[in-house]
Amino acid sequence: MANAKKTVSADTSNPLSTLVNLWPYMWPSARPDLKMRVVWATAFLFVSKLVLLLVPYFFKWATDALDGRVDAADILPAFLLGAVMLVIAYNAARILQAGLNQLRDALFASVGQYAVRQLAYRTFVHLHRLSLRFHLERRTGGLSRVIERGTKGIETIVRFTILNSVPTVVEFVLTAIVFWWGYGFSYLAVTAVTVWLYIWFTVRASDWRISIRRSMNDSDTEANTKAIDSLLNFETVKYFGNEEMEAKRFDQSMARYEKAATQVWTSLGWLNFGQALIFGAGTAIMMVMSAMAVQRGEQTIGDFVFVNAMLIQLAIPLNFIGFVYREIRQGLTDIEQMFDLLEVEEEVRDAPDARPLVIANGAIAFRDVHFAYDPARPILKGISFEVPAGKTVAVVGPSGAGKSTLSRLLYRFYDVQDGAITVDGQDVRDVTQASLRQAIGMVPQDTVLFNDTIAYNIRYGRPSASEAEVKAAADVAQISGFITHLPEGFKSMVGERGLKLSGGEKQRVAIARTILKSPPILILDEATSALDTRTEQEIQAALDLVSKNRTTLVIAHRLSTVVSADEIIVLKDGGIAERGTHGDLLRRGGLYASMWSRQREATEAEEYLKQVRESDELGVVVRKAPAS
Repeated sequence: MANAKKTVSADTSNPLSTLVNLWPYMWPSARPDLKMRVVWATAFLFVSKLVLLLVPYFFKWATDALDGRVDAADILPAFLLGAVMLVIAYNAARILQAGLNQLRDALFASVGQYAVRQLAYRTFVHLHRLSLRFHLERRTGGLSRVIERGTKGIETIVRFTILNSVPTVVEFVLTAIVFWWGYGFSYLAVTAVTVWLYIWFTVRASDWRISIRRSMNDSDTEANTKAIDSLLNFETVKYFGNEEMEAKRFDQSMARYEKAATQVWTSLGWLNFGQALIFGAGTAIMMVMSAMAVQRGEQTIGDFVFVNAMLIQLAIPLNFIGFVYREIRQGLTDIEQMFDLLEVEEEVRDAPDARPLVIANGAIAFRDVHFAYDPARPILKGISFEVPAGKTVAVVGPSGAGKSTLSRLLYRFYDVQDGAITVDGQDVRDVTQASLRQAIGMVPQDTVLFNDTIAYNIRYGRPSASEAEVKAAADVAQISGFITHLPEGFKSMVGERGLKLSGGEKQRVAIARTILKSPPILILDEATSALDTRTEQEIQAALDLVSKNRTTLVIAHRLSTVVSADEIIVLKDGGIAERGTHGDLLRRGGLYASMWSRQREATEAEEYLKQVRESDELGVVVRKAPAS
């Protein structure tokens, strides 16, 4: 939607814009305690810089004292004028400066972690708000790696921006002032040129390395996606014996990652060497200038030592400026995809004046509904029908007729392009999504469970349910007997996506979950189509019990499951071809009757083949019996 409010905006081509958008996390308005931590951390940082500036002065004064000269007699108190005391003061200042830095880091740690947590949370919440269309197109492995790298990049940017960038600039300014005031413009000029060349080279080289880093990240994401996708489809890999093919696909991605990672480290070596060359040349020039001044008697040995000490101290922030720039740019590279996720607008959102759904009876109505996933391929073309309160209406038809689309539209995973869907006369677009979905229970064809206990998966229908209510729901779903025979009962783990359970067992868990939710409206979306005939009959009995006195919409492939429906809607090519009861539709001899005939013949053939197999097995046993 064009007018949708963006969660966070980030222009990754403009680092300043991104840093402005990150400011609320660096200075959290809802956390005055963290604001005070930022203030104290900043204060300690500036104090540490002032102490750091005194360190080379103590070194200079100590050197001159050892050389028989004390130039600071009018500056320092008498007890510090001795060479030994100046040496002690020099080392004490270094220790104090290091302590202040550690105190600063400790104070700021919770601020950085708070920023990471808040942005990770907002990303997670935002992903759940996005449309089904987005999640059908996403790749889980790549998405998880994007979030992982993004949260780390956020911490890097937040920490380095507040703690290092501005104070380092201040240190440059203080150093320049000291050289200009104490030694003249020539020293300032050499310092300025050295710093400028250093920063220019660092920025150009780092920009070059960013493209390499992006390539490495893409290869890493691709490899991780393939690995997770392959492991999630472990059984399919085994069915077709394609372990070697999967390993080759993964290795190809890792080979690209290896090449890019090697380039990253090689380019880092050239960057470090170039920085050392530039700073080394600047240092050599200034040391030669100071040495010549000492020979002329214009400076003392202490001045020579002071210049060297200042340059050594300058090397640290200079090197750190390069490091900070690289880390911030690389952090921006790492979080740019995370920001892209945050900028994806919600396809379905509550109206500004949306109100909670008020359930009176739970009657559903589709009124001239038009819908298409792709404008070039309409799915529903003016569908109109009603599901009266407490009644069961089934929707059947060939594959691709738009049956499952009806349930997705009722849930508001998508919005209709034309027409309306109402519940008790209320347009689903005018009520809150949360209240709408709270009123609907779903038993899908492919039940995917969380990798947790059976109890957790059943309680997911109503997280506040008691243990007794969970067991009661399992009883109604006819799964209690199976659960009680498990070694750990309701605490048994179901495995990744519920793979430790059979299809029928997973369906029963889904039914129990829906029973616990106790919704007034029920959707059965081909809930038994993937099961064998016997399991289907058992599950159907449980479903009939659950749907009793509930407004029920059944999306069905197997027509045997809908013979008792109050009305059957037959879809074809996005429209309603037929409608009526099971008996009425058979008497008409139309599309439904044709589908019923084909499915009945297929079922009879399946039953015949099953009897043949059982007879063959029995015959084998009989024939072998005498030989034993």
